[in-house]
Amino acid sequence: MKVSYQWLTDYIDLHDHTANQVADKIRDAGIEIDVVEDRNKGVNKVVVGYVESKEKHPDADKLNVCIVDAGLEEKLQIVCGAKNVDAGQKVPVALVGAVMPGGMEIKKAKLRGVASHGMICSAKELGLNDKLLPKELQEGILVLPQDTEIGTPIVDVLAINDHVLELDLTPNRSDCLSMLGVAYEVAAILGREVKLPQVQAEVSTNGEAAKDKVKVNITDKALCHHYTARYISGVKVSASPLWLQNRLMAAGVRPINNIVDITNYVMLEYGQPLHAFDADKLAGGQIDVRSARNGEVMVTLDDQERKLDPSMLLITDGEKPIAIAGVMGGANSEVTETTVNIVLESAKFDGGSVRKTSRHLGLRSEASIRFEKEVNPEAVIPAINRAAELMAALAGGAVAQGIVQAIVTEPQATVVKLSLAKVNRYLGTTLATDEIKAIFDRLQFAYDDQGESVLVTVPKRRGDITQDVDLIEEIARLYGYENIPTTLIEGSTTPGGFTKSQRIRRELRQLLTDNGIHEVISYSFTHPSQTEIFGSLTDGLRPVPLAMPMSEERSVLRTSIVPNLLDIATYNRNRKTDDVAIFEIANIYATQESELTTLPQEQPMLALLLTGHAQSAQWNQKPVAYDFYDLKGVLETVFTSLGVAEQIRFVADQPKGYHPGRSASIYLAAEAGDVLLGTIGQIHPELQREKDLGDTYVAELRLAPLYDAADFAITYKTLPRFPAVQRDIAVVVASDVPVGQLVEAAKEEAADLLEAIQVFDVFVGEKLGLDKKSVAISLVYRHAERTLTDEEVTEAHGKVVARLEQSFHAELRK
Repeated sequence: MKVSYQWLTDYIDLHDHTANQVADKIRDAGIEIDVVEDRNKGVNKVVVGYVESKEKHPDADKLNVCIVDAGLEEKLQIVCGAKNVDAGQKVPVALVGAVMPGGMEIKKAKLRGVASHGMICSAKELGLNDKLLPKELQEGILVLPQDTEIGTPIVDVLAINDHVLELDLTPNRSDCLSMLGVAYEVAAILGREVKLPQVQAEVSTNGEAAKDKVKVNITDKALCHHYTARYISGVKVSASPLWLQNRLMAAGVRPINNIVDITNYVMLEYGQPLHAFDADKLAGGQIDVRSARNGEVMVTLDDQERKLDPSMLLITDGEKPIAIAGVMGGANSEVTETTVNIVLESAKFDGGSVRKTSRHLGLRSEASIRFEKEVNPEAVIPAINRAAELMAALAGGAVAQGIVQAIVTEPQATVVKLSLAKVNRYLGTTLATDEIKAIFDRLQFAYDDQGESVLVTVPKRRGDITQDVDLIEEIARLYGYENIPTTLIEGSTTPGGFTKSQRIRRELRQLLTDNGIHEVISYSFTHPSQTEIFGSLTDGLRPVPLAMPMSEERSVLRTSIVPNLLDIATYNRNRKTDDVAIFEIANIYATQESELTTLPQEQPMLALLLTGHAQSAQWNQKPVAYDFYDLKGVLETVFTSLGVAEQIRFVADQPKGYHPGRSASIYLAAEAGDVLLGTIGQIHPELQREKDLGDTYVAELRLAPLYDAADFAITYKTLPRFPAVQRDIAVVVASDVPVGQLVEAAKEEAADLLEAIQVFDVFVGEKLGLDKKSVAISLVYRHAERTLTDEEVTEAHGKVVARLEQSFHAELRK
C-alpha cells in the first residue's frame, strides 16, 4: 500500500512529524515500511507557463520557437522540439538556472542560431512516472489544465512536494489497505484524533428516486452478504481535476476519467472497492448477483474473453453478466466518453470466493486484493455516498434519492473478554488498568471495565482481532516493544537437534558427495507418461494429478525420481558431458483413489544414476566405464555407514523399466519379515535408446525403512588374539544359480566360526559344459576365544561343501 504523506494529513494532524518520522513510528509499531520515496526528484525553478505563440524554427524542421508567459516581467523565447507543443497551452517551464532531476542545468542557449531561455518540460523530465499519466500525455511535453495559474511552482501544481510511504502489509492487516485505515493506525500511535470525510450525497432536484431506476437482487446469498447501488444521472465524463489525478498517481494508480478515478479514489480512501456501470447499457435496470453458469463467457474491461464456471460470482443485469464480482467489470457496461447515467455499486462479497475466482482466471486487481482479505462491512454505505458526492461535484451528476440495497446478513461486532492479569503475564509487564484502557482509547476500541477484566468491542474495520491474544498484541505494539522488559523464559524448554531422519539424510548427502556423486534437485511435477516407466515401488497406486497444472508436462506428481535423473543425464549428454554421477533425496507421491478424498502417500526416497566413465582415459590407461558393481558398491557403503549391511539382500529380479538380466531388488530384513527396500540395475535397452544414453545404471531406495533400521551406535571390537584359517573352494553349479544364494547358504552352515566370506572368481567355459559356471569362494574361519584345530576347521568346511552339494547340486572343481 502506497500512502501519500500529504494526503494522510487530510485525516490527521501531522504538523510536527515529517514523513520519515511517521514511517519510523509505524515501523516501530509493527508494520514494515519498504521505502519512503520523495516524489520531488530535485525539481526547482520550474513554473507554470502559457504558450502564447508557436512558430517553426527557420533552420530546423523539427524545432519550434515558442513565446511563453511564465509570470515574469518579460516573456520567454523557448525553442522546443516536442511534437505536441502548441499555442494556448499551459505547460511546465524550467527557468534559466533550474537544475533538473538527473543533474541537467538549464542555461541560456542558442539552438540553430535562435536564442532559447528555458525549457518546456515533459513528465519524465520532471522525474514523474509517465506510465501513470493518461496515454495522450505519456509522450511529448506535459500539458496542464487551462485553469492552472501562470507562474505557480510546478511542485505545488503536481503535488510532488510529497513523500510516499510504501507499507509492506501482512495479510492480517488489511485494514491498512486504505488511507483511513492508515490514519487510524497513525492516530493510535501518536494519540491523536482522526478527521473523517464529511459526506453529504446530493439528492436530485427533479424528484428522481434510485428505487425507480434500479432494482437489486442477491440470488447467491452465500457469496454476497450486502449489495448497494446508487443512481447518478446527467454526468459528463472528462478528465479528472489535477488534485485527484495527483493523489491517484502518488498511490501508483493511472488516472483514466473522472468517473473511474472517483471509484479508485474512494477505494484507496475507504478500502472499499466500487464499480460504476453505464446505466443505459443495462437491460431493464435490474441487478442480479448470482453464480456463473456452465459454459458462460464474458469479455472483461481488459478486452479478454473469460470462461466462467459455477464457482464464480457474477453481477448481471438479469440477462447478461456485466461484471465478475470483486475482480473486474465487463466491457459491455464500461463507462465511456458517451456515458450519461451511472449505476454505482458498493458491496461485501465473500473473500474466499473472490480469491478463488481471481486465481482461477489469473486476474488480480486492486479490488480483488482488498475483497479477498475481507473488506470492512461498515464502509459499504459511507464509500458509495462519498463517491456519489464526488460524481455530483466533479462530473455534474444528479444523485437520485436513496440507496437501493439487498442485505443477507448484518455484520456483528466482535466482543472479546481480556484478563488484565493475562496481559501482564504474557508481556512480562506491570501495566495498570488505566494504562491498558488508555491504549484502547487510542485505538478507538469501545470497552466495558469489569474490574479484573475488560470486555472489548472490536470495530468492524479490524477483522484481524478475534481473540484476547490479538488484543494483547495491540497493547504490546502501542505500549512500545522497547518498553517491554527482558525476562527469563518460563516453562520447560527443548534443546535443539536433528531428528533421526534428518541425521540420516545429512549422512547420506555427505557420504555420496564424498564418493564423487553430485546432488541434484528436480521438479516434483512431471508428465503422466513418466509415471509409467518405473513402478515396482508403487505397484497398485495411482499418480496424483494437479488441480491447476502449469502445463501437460507438469500435470501429475512423480511416482519415481529415476525418470527425472534420466532427463538430467540426457540434458548433460546433449551438451557433451557424457560422464554423469548424480543422486537426489526427495519425495514421491501416490494414491489408491481415482479422485482424492484423503491425503496421498508421500514417501521419502533416495535415487542414484551412473552413466559414462568412472575413470577417464589417460596416456597410460584406458577409460573405465561404470558398471552394475560400481553402483552396488556405493549402496553397500551406504548400508555399512547406516549399520544395516548385515540385513540387506540383493536378489536377482526384473523390475519394471530395468534390463532383464542386469537388475535386482533390494530387501531389508526386519522383525516382520523382509521388506522391499528398493531396486538397482541397468535401465532397459529400449529406454536407453529413447533417452539417447549409453549404459546407464540406476538405483532407488525407500528411506522410511532405513530411518527405522539405521543404527548410528558405534560398536568396538577387540583385535583378534588368535589366528585365522583360510580355505578356498571352487564349485561348479548350474548357470542360473544366484551366487548370492551360495554365499548365504555357506554363512548359515558355518555359523559363528565363519569370520569372512568373499567370492573371488566366476568362470564360464566350454570345459565346464553347457549351462554351467564355476564359482570360487574364499572362507576365513576364526574363534574369538581360542585357536581352532584342523579338525574343527575341516568339519565346519565339510558342512559348507555338503550344504552346497545338497542344496544346489554343486560339484567341487578339481
